[in-house]
Amino acid sequence: MATVGNPGLHLATWAGGIPGIASLVTRQLARGMEKLDIPPIPEFVEMLADSGAGIYACKASTDLFELTLEELIPQVRDIITVGEFYAMAAGGQIIFT
Repeated sequence: MATVGNPGLHLATWAGGIPGIASLVTRQLARGMEKLDIPPIPEFVEMLADSGAGIYACKASTDLFELTLEELIPQVRDIITVGEFYAMAAGGQIIFT
């Protein structure tokens, strides 16, 4: 877990630079996720894809990091722009079961 400059942690920037802080925060977050029964990210992504959710990569990010669809995890359906995402999401709804 990146600690330096991460506003979500409410941790002073200088404290994030102390050796060992990143691994300590990572362990604490992992324990918290386990306590809340949140699956690890790879398992969560697989669950989403298996349920039919579409997983797409951001075109700007993949261009910035010079990534191709073939280099991403198999669950990613395509690389799309923000405009394409808005068009796909138009009229969408959240279904709670």
